[in-house]
Amino acid sequence: MTELAAIANWSVFAFALLLWVAQMLAHETGYWAGFGRRARGGEVQAKGVSVVVAGMLSLLVFVLALTLSFANTRFSERVEGTLTEANAIGTAWLRAEAIDHIRGPEIARLLEQYAQVRRDFVSERRDQSAIDELNRRTNTLQSKIWGHMAAIVREQPNAVSTSLMAALNDAFDQATAERFAFYLRLPSPIFWLLIGMTLLGMAALGFQLGLTGKRVHILVAFLSMWTVVIVDILDLASPRIGALRASAAVYDWTLQGFKGGLQIPPIPGTK
Repeated sequence: MTELAAIANWSVFAFALLLWVAQMLAHETGYWAGFGRRARGGEVQAKGVSVVVAGMLSLLVFVLALTLSFANTRFSERVEGTLTEANAIGTAWLRAEAIDHIRGPEIARLLEQYAQVRRDFVSERRDQSAIDELNRRTNTLQSKIWGHMAAIVREQPNAVSTSLMAALNDAFDQATAERFAFYLRLPSPIFWLLIGMTLLGMAALGFQLGLTGKRVHILVAFLSMWTVVIVDILDLASPRIGALRASAAVYDWTLQGFKGGLQIPPIPGTK
């Protein structure tokens, strides 16, 4: 799947065109193979072949629905993960600003950098060196933040410190969960099964039409629709290619909330 993913990363349109052409070639190959057998009782054979082709296409539709469900689940996990992580970082920042300790503002400052790094991780495409660097920076910031947190807990072992520690731990856990969600992809055997069954189904359909000597011009539109569905499955299942990607907007909103710091208003009734 690596080569096809590389083509899709370069251009989803090129991948779709390649898939459409492959389906057309499979169909034409099947058609001329069936047309060649038409003179030897093909009209009779077509009745039996149509049953087999109907079964193959039904199985193909089932596999298509299965892979679409898998891809949509992975996409939903990535989208929900960005929202959960951004909220966890925002909660930790608020608690760091509220805690009565000199290290609190420093933790909040580091969390602002941390939110930017996590945003860049979600936005990055397929540059593996850049992704590795972002993961390294994530780990470095986590270590620094947790070091300050450990010092606060040792100096002030109270419920407020514990609350901040829990918020930071949740934010770090969400980063791991999001990294895992971006790591998961459509398994290669399932992807190749879908491609193989698609080409075989198109060849069988062409063979059936060749036996009857009939051309179905609307088939071009059918293949185009089929191609769009398969491309969408690849797009949904792949975290860093195509247009259907998890948005980093929630991190931008969190970063906007950091601007201006925490403003403590005066006690009501006082000047």
